[in-house]
Amino acid sequence: MPRTKGDHEARRRDVSEAVWRVLTAHGFGGLTLRAVAAELGATTGLLTHYFRGKQELLTHALDLLDERTGTRARRAAGPGLAGVRALLLDVLPLSEEAVTGNRIWVSSWDTALADPALSAAYARKYGRSRERLSDLVADAQRRNELRPGDPARIAEGALAFTLGLVVQALFDPRAFPPKRQVELLDDHLNTLVEP
Repeated sequence: MPRTKGDHEARRRDVSEAVWRVLTAHGFGGLTLRAVAAELGATTGLLTHYFRGKQELLTHALDLLDERTGTRARRAAGPGLAGVRALLLDVLPLSEEAVTGNRIWVSSWDTALADPALSAAYARKYGRSRERLSDLVADAQRRNELRPGDPARIAEGALAFTLGLVVQALFDPRAFPPKRQVELLDDHLNTLVEP
């Protein structure tokens, strides 16, 4: 019996889920065709129908990570300082899902840094995040909720602080549990309120 397009799409979803499980367990360093095949209970030959090689597998994994990050539930941003805080809280590993996503993102950095095209794509992604945060900072300044200053520079500093906190929380979750992460973020935001 010939396979239908629905069969192919269902199998592709199964492959994507296997890729995600390998990423969750082993990060980008452990992402290989062999590991995905084992997770899927299939042969690497089957996977070559979906990925011609490691580079296509990595590209798919990054697309999958971006898609999952984009569809993840977010806090209601609201205007002004509340929006700034909500955006930064959404970056932090405050839930099991956010820990998993952040672990995968951090493990992907080495792969992205080694590939000029991926590195450029990441630079654009982080640039868009800074622009979005800068717009929220400017709104908070118009509402007199944040001190005056260059919104782009304030956004750069706040995002750099938050990403640094992500790394610390991933490496030492006992020292940086969710409550402590929120306290530290609020402490940082308070420094932006005071003149």
